[in-house]
Amino acid sequence: MADIDNKDQAEMDPADMEDVEEVEEEETGEDENSKARQLTVQMMQNPQILAALQERLDGLNGSPSGYMESLPKVVKRRVNALKNLQVKCAHIEAKFYEEVHELERKYAALYQPLFDKRSDIVKAAYEPTDEECEWKADEEEELTDEMKEKAKLEEEKKDEEKEDPKGIPEFWLTVFKNVDLLSDMLQEHDEPILKHLQDIKVKFSDPGQPMSFTLEFQFEPNDFFTNTVLTKTYKMRSEPDENDPFSFDGPEIMSCTGCTIEWTKGKNVTLKTIKKKQKHKGRGTVRTVTKTVPNDSFFNFFTPPEVPENGELDEDSEAILAADFEIGHFIRERIVPRAVLYFTGEAIEDDDDDVKLIQLR
Repeated sequence: MADIDNKDQAEMDPADMEDVEEVEEEETGEDENSKARQLTVQMMQNPQILAALQERLDGLNGSPSGYMESLPKVVKRRVNALKNLQVKCAHIEAKFYEEVHELERKYAALYQPLFDKRSDIVKAAYEPTDEECEWKADEEEELTDEMKEKAKLEEEKKDEEKEDPKGIPEFWLTVFKNVDLLSDMLQEHDEPILKHLQDIKVKFSDPGQPMSFTLEFQFEPNDFFTNTVLTKTYKMRSEPDENDPFSFDGPEIMSCTGCTIEWTKGKNVTLKTIKKKQKHKGRGTVRTVTKTVPNDSFFNFFTPPEVPENGELDEDSEAILAADFEIGHFIRERIVPRAVLYFTGEAIEDDDDDVKLIQLR
């Protein structure tokens, strides 16, 4: 533990540094063993120390231990045979994921009528029946008839006092604001636009075509842009890399393509105008220069960095794409299928429980 480098220590809080420094103190006898065990437990509960250790372990991953070099030649030969078998396993696993993708496509067609009905309710194109609206929440199970009647009267009174809203206002905006991964992308100037978002759909590539999926963001007519649908397509690959077949861990997103947003004049929130004053060194005169620069916005999501043909990216573009892939995958896998639970916040609690279970394992 004392081998954690100075850089890692410098990034820790003072309290964390105290923990590390105590490891270096000299102890003797049984007290030393007892204190060492106690400090080990404390350190392993510190997320910053764990992160530093994980970074070290990641650096060791794949490094030769010297054991292989010590094996007899005949044993190394057999190990090579096992590695060839492992490569074949990776190719079979790739085919497995291709079939999983086909299953996803098949079941997406079964889900879609339900998602279409959800969209109709959200945008007030369909009013659900009393039977469809019946839902017994957990907290209602213990309510008496008198309490239920009182709650019903109060709710009716509130409804009379305000105008009846159409559908479920700000449904998708609320979903976005409830999910940290998405709310971090939102700016205040994005919210009025996202109030017009009516649905998000996932479209899979056709059978026989390269593996991909497209996110379709469907908007009602608005004052910000003329598009009714904004799209983002992710191209995937499910095959081991010839140069590194053992790194295969399921389908990976290779690239993504956004779309052109037809902004109404003066409404483009992805750009902002700044004014700078420039002073002439000789004459001393001052002039104001107006310049248009990029602006933080959720809608930058639709203009990702392009992946060059050689696949090489600078560090900034690589980081942006890595985050972009994570967001696209999360929208497809979690947000679209369980939107109402993110709207109510219930899915967020489930996600927290999932994290706890993973930590326990």
